[in-house]
Amino acid sequence: MKSNKLAQLSLLLWAVTIGVFAWFFVRGNTSAGTDGRTAVVLQPAERDLVLGEMRGLLAATQQILEGVNQGDMLRISKAARAAGMAGAADVNPALMAKLPIEFKQLGMSVHREMDDIALAAESGKLASEILQKASNTLMKCVACHSAWQIKVAN
Repeated sequence: MKSNKLAQLSLLLWAVTIGVFAWFFVRGNTSAGTDGRTAVVLQPAERDLVLGEMRGLLAATQQILEGVNQGDMLRISKAARAAGMAGAADVNPALMAKLPIEFKQLGMSVHREMDDIALAAESGKLASEILQKASNTLMKCVACHSAWQIKVAN
């Protein structure tokens, strides 16, 4: 009888732990922002990493547009691949747990779309198709920046 209660308590504790982890995985470490957006609260080094990744995406976008302007499919492909899923593969799991699910979904979709842009350039798609893909990707960047801000933990 005693071991049965211990097993039930263990299962309950396990379920609560999984529930708390899932709640944090979905919600992330957030607070009310100062300008109506939701603030994602990170340590300074984590904030620097996220903002650095965003600057990398912006630089890749500029290179893609320049490649389209020059008709340079290799430049487009290289820039887009650098910003694709391979660049997001080694993110610290502790940092990912702090990011809200919507933030993660937007970010990962941008990386996947960069891979799609690279594929389009490599397969010789028209510049107009590549520009449409880049425009769709930038809409996600605008949506993310409209919804979230990155705040340093106190």
